[in-house]
Amino acid sequence: MLANLDIIREFVQKSIQKKEILLANSSLTAQTVYKTNQLSAKTEGIIATAQLSNAQSEFLILATSSHWELINQTLAEYNYLLKGEINSRGFYQYQYCQVPKGYQMQCTKSVMLWRAWWKYRKYALRPGIPLELLIRTRDSWYPIRDLMISDGLLYIKTLGSEIALSSEDLVTWLSKVEVSSPK
Repeated sequence: MLANLDIIREFVQKSIQKKEILLANSSLTAQTVYKTNQLSAKTEGIIATAQLSNAQSEFLILATSSHWELINQTLAEYNYLLKGEINSRGFYQYQYCQVPKGYQMQCTKSVMLWRAWWKYRKYALRPGIPLELLIRTRDSWYPIRDLMISDGLLYIKTLGSEIALSSEDLVTWLSKVEVSSPK
């Protein structure tokens, strides 16, 4: 039997390729209905959709779904990022975004960026512009110069601005892919 992650990956791949789908396990069903690929959870109903007729692939993901994190992670692997706020039906919209070579995209709660920062902050102390972590703001990628927590908010300093986020806010960011040297 296919695992939930396998069905989610197939749903995303087939939707990007504009192909119809029909897969199921005991908790998820992926199927095509009227030129729309739908992912349904047995206990939640439709949790994700992708219109096959749109020129550019776009996904709508139910914000309250128990499968949201898995879907979000899978979409990030295919360079699809969260755009804007939750719509009137309770769905997040995801669109394709070009990711610079050598980086991996993340779309997480801001607290996960804070954790990553501790690994990379030594680079920010060096002279020059630190390029290990980049954040998406104003439709561009900006290097993170500093992160601070104060009064329950995470303050992110970039080259041109400062962004304040709560620990539950979603943030799209890039981390440099670590290339392991041959032994």
